[in-house]
Amino acid sequence: MASADFDQRIKTLAQWMFEAKHMVVFTGAGISTESGLPDFRGPDGIWTRKEKGLPTPMRDWTSVEPNVGHMAIVELQELGKLSFLISQNVDNLHLKSGIRPDLLAELHGNIDMLRCTRCEAKVDKSTGLDTCSCGGKLVSSVVDFGESLPRKDLDASFWHSQKCDLFVVVGSSLVVTPAADMPRVALQSGARLVIINQGETPFDRVTHLRFFEESIGEVLPLAVAQLKQLMKA
Repeated sequence: MASADFDQRIKTLAQWMFEAKHMVVFTGAGISTESGLPDFRGPDGIWTRKEKGLPTPMRDWTSVEPNVGHMAIVELQELGKLSFLISQNVDNLHLKSGIRPDLLAELHGNIDMLRCTRCEAKVDKSTGLDTCSCGGKLVSSVVDFGESLPRKDLDASFWHSQKCDLFVVVGSSLVVTPAADMPRVALQSGARLVIINQGETPFDRVTHLRFFEESIGEVLPLAVAQLKQLMKA
């Protein structure tokens, strides 16, 4: 059940989106739970289940579709309000939803994409290619534990985090670095920080606006709908 001030927080988020000149959205596994994918640190998340000695369900990535949370971010793009999207997810749902590749940094890779080991260009797996046009080798773009994050995506993420005036975290516990360093960079640059996540994060005490109990599919579409009204006024 949403708290009594839910409407006011939605109104505030919409107003901040309206005022933002450079909005960055940062997504974690929590945005994809409403598409049927488990998160990592939620009550029934992958790491939570492993710590309890419980089995973790296999993921059927092929049948997963973007949900209303993903589509609300696409609406921000279409309204000209999304400057950049940083994602920790590998599920391909942002590209599937219609996010422009040039506005997206997938820090942990994408299950449907290959990456060139030389120039970091991304190529769809369906092409069947194993060599990039630059001559480099094409390998899975998914970043395993201990591997370095893609330099181009990481640099772009830090640049936009430093430049933004509104940083909206959607479905991330913000504990995996260096991705989780982005909100700190945004705060240090004077940006407003909004967190929409049902679990606690290390930034809860310094965030300017927090949604704990409400689902992403509840918050983002409402905020975007009110943003549209503000833009029409």
